[in-house]
Amino acid sequence: MIKTYVVGVGMTRMGKLMESTVKSLTREAVTAALADAGVTKGDLQGAFFSNATQGHMEGQLMIRGQIALRDMGIEGIPVINVENACASASTAFSLANQFLRAGDGDIVLAVGAEKMFSTDKKRTFSVFDSGWDISTIEENKAQLLALGDGIDVPKGTTSPKPYSVFMDVYAAFCRLHMKHFGTTQAQIAAVSAKNHNHSVKNEKSQYRDSYSVEDVLRAPRITYPLTLPMCAPISDGAAAAILVSEGGLKRLNLSRDRAIVIRASIIRTGSDRTADDFGNHITARAARDAYEIAGIAPADVSVAEVHDATAMGEIIQIENLGLVPLGEGGPASERGDTTIGGCVPVNPSGGLESKGHPIGATGLGQIYELVNQLRGECGERQVEGAKVAVAENGGGLIGLEEAVAAITVLAK
Repeated sequence: MIKTYVVGVGMTRMGKLMESTVKSLTREAVTAALADAGVTKGDLQGAFFSNATQGHMEGQLMIRGQIALRDMGIEGIPVINVENACASASTAFSLANQFLRAGDGDIVLAVGAEKMFSTDKKRTFSVFDSGWDISTIEENKAQLLALGDGIDVPKGTTSPKPYSVFMDVYAAFCRLHMKHFGTTQAQIAAVSAKNHNHSVKNEKSQYRDSYSVEDVLRAPRITYPLTLPMCAPISDGAAAAILVSEGGLKRLNLSRDRAIVIRASIIRTGSDRTADDFGNHITARAARDAYEIAGIAPADVSVAEVHDATAMGEIIQIENLGLVPLGEGGPASERGDTTIGGCVPVNPSGGLESKGHPIGATGLGQIYELVNQLRGECGERQVEGAKVAVAENGGGLIGLEEAVAAITVLAK
């Protein structure tokens, strides 16, 4: 089996970058990744370009990657456009890995870029509307919102301002977990406070303000039990990775000291299940497959980046990944087990909640963080002794869960 590595990563700052474009964001992230790897754009033998919203935001369909990469002089090689909802960037990474393992080349680029902010605010906030089956919208709502039945919503805990229906869905996921496992709003707030505090040390994070649990609970309400700091923002940004095979590592005479091994990179899609069949959640199934491929167990994981579109997402996903027992995500978070310095640090970057969530770049943003963690190059947010890292990135909704899940396992 062909051994593959990440040898270079690059990422822009995340946030409201009104002067940036998909082209300029792509150029910045790719240029940084190439420099980090010590290779040139002429060395690249293929590219996988991730973007989920440019068609909606700008009407640029079909050849987004060819346009963005040609603008910076990358041409003549295979360029594949990837769109897989919020898991788009992880999917681009997985396909780039497959490109190497298939022997189609020995050096390849994965890059994701997203320009979500616009002067047309209605267009910006409608970007998520097709993240489920648009032919059955009312059925989708009824099925998903029913998950929260059985937990009373306190008066005054729903925002009077308009917000995405997906926040109602995430709140229903929260209430389902509360009903089955006794998870509390304070435990969800502990996740949010932890991630915002991690982001203080991340110069590329969209938000860098410190929060206490009390600050999170006092923040503007969205829909119970969610408050504003518990929810990922709209973001612009880009991230990129340079992948090589063993042959590429040798041919290009690249340093092994900073090369990170790709132990597993898989994509799985959701399936029909009952709401209380937590063990067969898409991410739980995907994680079991990834660990088997990587030859590791959850106990081997040193650090993780997970898809916290809301703080509840982190609780659900650390359970699905086996980092804590089922139902223990809330208590573990409240104890501080997932902080830097805790048992298994999660989202040392600040996560989606504070680092930002530029959909088509998010998964590669996770890779950027974990590669630097494994290299020991994260400064004040470094996880001591990090040797094995896992990234979880989900996208869309079908039935009772995400439509797609991506799991990546990296190691020194």
